[in-house]
Amino acid sequence: MKLYQSIAEKIRERIEQGYYQVNEKLPSIRTLSQEHDVSVSTAQQALLFLEKEHWIEVRAKSGSYVKAQLAAAEMPQPCRPAQYPLKVSQWKEVRALRSLYKGHSDDFLYLSSGMSDIDAPTLKPLLKIMSHLTIREGVRCLTPDTLQGAVELREQIARLALDGGTRLHPDDIITTTGCQEALAISLQALTKAGDVVAVESPGFYGLMQILKALDLQALEIPAHADDGMSLDALEMALDQWPIKAILVIPTENNPLGSTMPDENKVRLLKMTQRYNTPIIEDDIYGDLRYKQPRPRTLHSFDTEGRVILCSSFSKTMSAALRIGWVAPGRYKERIEHMKYIGTANTTTLTQLAIAEFIKQGYYERHVRTVRQQYRLNRDQLTHMLQTYFPKGTRISAPRGAYILWIELPGDVDTLLLNKRLVQHKIQIAPGVIFSASGKYRNCLRINYARPVPKSAVLAISQEAKELLAESLMPQ
Repeated sequence: MKLYQSIAEKIRERIEQGYYQVNEKLPSIRTLSQEHDVSVSTAQQALLFLEKEHWIEVRAKSGSYVKAQLAAAEMPQPCRPAQYPLKVSQWKEVRALRSLYKGHSDDFLYLSSGMSDIDAPTLKPLLKIMSHLTIREGVRCLTPDTLQGAVELREQIARLALDGGTRLHPDDIITTTGCQEALAISLQALTKAGDVVAVESPGFYGLMQILKALDLQALEIPAHADDGMSLDALEMALDQWPIKAILVIPTENNPLGSTMPDENKVRLLKMTQRYNTPIIEDDIYGDLRYKQPRPRTLHSFDTEGRVILCSSFSKTMSAALRIGWVAPGRYKERIEHMKYIGTANTTTLTQLAIAEFIKQGYYERHVRTVRQQYRLNRDQLTHMLQTYFPKGTRISAPRGAYILWIELPGDVDTLLLNKRLVQHKIQIAPGVIFSASGKYRNCLRINYARPVPKSAVLAISQEAKELLAESLMPQ
C-alpha cells in the first residue's frame, strides 16, 4: 500500500469512528501534511483518493467535507436447505468453472477465483529467499522431510497461532499440501463412506467436493452472513441424525464472510461435548481480518482435543505454494496415517522458504499491508454494487479477506449469467456450487483481492438486469 493510501485509511477510520462527522470540514492539506509528517503532495493525494472512494467531497473555494454514506446494503438471507443428508453433486459445474481458466487471454477477469493478490510487492522477498535457500541448503531442498514436515515451519506456525489464542507445540502440527489436503485427511480419519457430515450452507465448494470424493453425505446447516452457522438448527440436526463430524469456517467464512461470535464458539463446543462429535475448523482466512486483534479460533476454546484446526498460506500468500497445516489434537495418529498414504511428504523448499519469510518479519508486514488494501477494495466494490446492481440486491459485509457474496433479486440464474459474461471476458462463481442441494441459483461470489473495474460491475449488472426482466416475462 502506498503512503498516501495509508494516510487515507487513517482518515477514513476517523470518519467511521465519528471523529469527523458528516458535512464537517476536514483539516487543510497543509495541516494534514504536518499532522501525519508527510509532504503536501502526499496529503493531497490522500484526499483525492478519499474523494474517489466517496468518503469526502470537495467544495469549490471551501475545502474537503465528509460525505454522507449510502445506507448499508441488506445482508443475504439464510436459506432453508434440505433437512436431511444429501450426496453432493455439482462437480460438473465446478469442473466447468475450473476449465474456463484455460484457453482465455490474459485480459480475462476471473472474479470467480479464490486467489489472493500475488502481485503484492510485499511478496517479492519470498522469491529472493527461495533463490538463496537453493544455494544455502542445496540438496536438502530436494530431500523429503519428516512425515510431520519441516520443524522450522512448524515452529513459525506455532508462533503465529498465538494471535488466534491457539497454543501449539511444533510437534502438535502436521504440514500438508495446502489446506485442501488438511481438510481431506481430517475427514478420512473421522469418517467412512456413507457417513453424515454437518456443513454450513452456503459452504465452500471445495469442501463439498471433498465430501463427494469420499462418498460422504452433507447435512446442510443454514448460516447467516453476520454470525455464521445456526446453532439452533445444528442442535436439531444432532438430535435427529448420526453426524460424524462438523465442518465449520468460524472466521471470515467462505463465501458469506461471516464470523462466529465467541459465545457461539463456546456453545458449539459444549454441544459437541454432549453428542461426542468432532469439529474440523478451517481457519484459512483468519489472518486476513481487517481489524486487529483477529478473532480467537474455535480451537483456542477447546480443552479436550476435539477440534481439528486446519489452515494454510494459500490465501494470505499464494495458492501456488501449496503449503497448509493441521493441528489434529486427539486424532493425530489417524491423521498422520492418512497423510502417509496420501502425499507422505510436503515440498521441502517451499516449507523452508515460508518459515524464513515469517522469521524475518516479512509475513506480518505482508498481511498488514494486504489487509488494508483488501478493505479498500471491499468498500469500493460495495459502493459500485449498491449504485449499479438491480434494486433488491443483497450484499454481504465481510470484515476480512477478499470475497463477497451477492444475492440477486427474483429468479436470476447465475449459471446462465456466467455463460453470458464470457462475451465480456468475465467469470463469476455461481451460487449453486456452494450447496449440496443445488440452492442459491440467484447468488454469486466475487473476488476483490484486486480492485474490480467499474466496467466489470456494469457488465455484470446489465446482464443480471436483462435476465431478471426475462424471468418476469409471461411464458
